[in-house]
Amino acid sequence: MAAPFARAKLHVGAKGWCRKDARVARKENVVCRAASDARKHRVTLLPGDGIGPEITEVAVEALQSVGRLEGIEFEFQTHLIGGASIDEFGVPLSDDTLDACRAADAVLLAAIGGYKWDTLPQDLRPERGLLGLRSGLESFANLRPAIVLPQLVEASSLKREIVEGVDIMIVRELTGGIYFGNPRGFGINENGDRIGFNTMIYSEPEVDRIARVAFEIAQKRKGVLCSVEKSNVLEVSQLWRDIVTKTGSDYPDVQLSHMYVDNAAMQIIRNPKQFDTMVTGNIFGDILSDAASMLTGSLGMLPSASIGSGKYPGVYEPVHGSAPDIAGQDKANPLAQILSAAMMLRYGLNEPSAAERLEKAVTAALDEGYRTGDLMSEGMTLVGCKKMGEVVLSKLES
Repeated sequence: MAAPFARAKLHVGAKGWCRKDARVARKENVVCRAASDARKHRVTLLPGDGIGPEITEVAVEALQSVGRLEGIEFEFQTHLIGGASIDEFGVPLSDDTLDACRAADAVLLAAIGGYKWDTLPQDLRPERGLLGLRSGLESFANLRPAIVLPQLVEASSLKREIVEGVDIMIVRELTGGIYFGNPRGFGINENGDRIGFNTMIYSEPEVDRIARVAFEIAQKRKGVLCSVEKSNVLEVSQLWRDIVTKTGSDYPDVQLSHMYVDNAAMQIIRNPKQFDTMVTGNIFGDILSDAASMLTGSLGMLPSASIGSGKYPGVYEPVHGSAPDIAGQDKANPLAQILSAAMMLRYGLNEPSAAERLEKAVTAALDEGYRTGDLMSEGMTLVGCKKMGEVVLSKLES
């Protein structure tokens, strides 16, 4: 049976070799060759902070293995982002890192942030590096699948009858809305009180392009799309609804519906199986995609992709955070990072066979009862990050 992860999608080679070049400023180049006539891909790695380096190491090993099996050559280049970049360069995203990402065929990101940098000024916090990366790569569309695997139904905090069979794709606009709108800042009002303000703004082209991404994904799924906004209160949402409806006329094979965000937040918990593909703005998508992720039982299982017009490569990353409280303890779940690598293979590098190999290996590891702490339940085998990676590798090579 095909791996369930593959539904969201818009011969064994000779053994190869890997070379690690000398590190410079904690950057690393790794070339993994599978065969002389191999397909070649340049991948920029951004391990980031917290558990990021641990799960990146596991994902790279999985990519190297699948590369040997599929005849794919990867050239990996590692750069800093987030807190690690702040410590090294004083900024969360350096020009060097952005240039390396732009020059790559795809970018594999792990996680950023941590308590260490929480007291820094807003424009110097690790999260600004992520926003800068998305903007710099013009990655305006975030694809967030929320799939409840049969092996993990009991891991969900909701009842089996609610979550069993859930398979949602949330398409979130990434480079507009309130996170990027101006004016923004702090001030003093007429009463002498301190105020903070942001601007939620979208243009017609911004809404149209994200709507087209969502409609095209919906065409490849069940042919239904739910647009989420707050048009009963917000003018920006009234524009959103108008433009999505207008764009929808170009996709007569997709059934379009609209839902207010507060209702959508309730319905995604009450009856998530009513949704298939959803499209929404930046802040609403941020909230709804995290809510949907918990239907699956753990953030540690969910990959995501951030893509643009094709001018620059996409960014592939797990939806979970940097988990600094367990960093370096071999407790992290690497499966979302591996599945992000699979999304990278499918969407960014046009290697669907390799992607399916990774997805099936993850499924096989779960079938045999291996679980990291976030997924652990009675009767399963508790393993750490490294061991889970080893199990997935064994399934790849079996």
